[in-house]
Amino acid sequence: MEYDNLSISSGQILTEENLPIKYDLYSPISGTRKDFPVIIFLHGFKGFKDWGPFPDACEDMARHGFGVLAINFSHNGIGNGRTEYERLDLFQKSTLTKDLDEIGVVIRALQTGEIDDSHSNLNTDSIGIVGHSRGGHTAIAAAAEYESVKCLVTWAAVADYLDRFSEKEISDWEDKGFTIYKNSRTGQDMKVDKSWYDDTKENADRLIALRRVKELVIPSLFIHGRKDEDVAQSNSEELEIACGSKEKELRLIAKAGHTFGASHPFEEEFFPPQFKELVDLTGAWFRQYLK
Repeated sequence: MEYDNLSISSGQILTEENLPIKYDLYSPISGTRKDFPVIIFLHGFKGFKDWGPFPDACEDMARHGFGVLAINFSHNGIGNGRTEYERLDLFQKSTLTKDLDEIGVVIRALQTGEIDDSHSNLNTDSIGIVGHSRGGHTAIAAAAEYESVKCLVTWAAVADYLDRFSEKEISDWEDKGFTIYKNSRTGQDMKVDKSWYDDTKENADRLIALRRVKELVIPSLFIHGRKDEDVAQSNSEELEIACGSKEKELRLIAKAGHTFGASHPFEEEFFPPQFKELVDLTGAWFRQYLK
């Protein structure tokens, strides 16, 4: 069933460091007392919840009968606006542990009613999670970490960040204490401290997706583009093989790059065909397995 009317609300909750996790909650408006499962949407590295067609994808999932909560991790660098990197000081101190812990904060806020929508009844005991790239890596760790997560979808997920760090990055961290990533869209130099590298090494058994995916027993779908220029499709292939769930699947999308044909800003009327296939596969998986 599709729902024509949605409620879209925005807000923020605070981390233990008193930093905001900003969110948008998309909820179907229904005249019945039906409970809607919740899907948490995670952006990737140098990403944010309002990137490109991500909001439209969240709306699409909500119209099929889910509350969809899109979040900005507290250290993703976005400031008071929705799309500009005004807090590169926070981005510099981002770690995978902070991201994973913040999903726990978000789940608690959902289950205590701190995040809620008066238009819909949200079933916060039945939570799905979907993440893009680094967000997919973290979504896997979160699915293993938090028992309320009942269903998983990843988009172009990184399998193992320890394998992804380059010799130059590691050399920068060892020599200077930071490395720099260029943002091709904004032209900004984005520093990341050595704490990201140290945290990933020291807490690898908790953080690395390829290790934690073995623990999963929930339905898990891994989607990747065959032409991904940033994260090779072999990442999702390895994740699907290692996944411990009996209900698992790998789907590869032809002619799709890392963002599945989408870009920012997104001002088109329709999704690019690769991105539409991505959203359709995701929605179908959650409709089948997230009850």
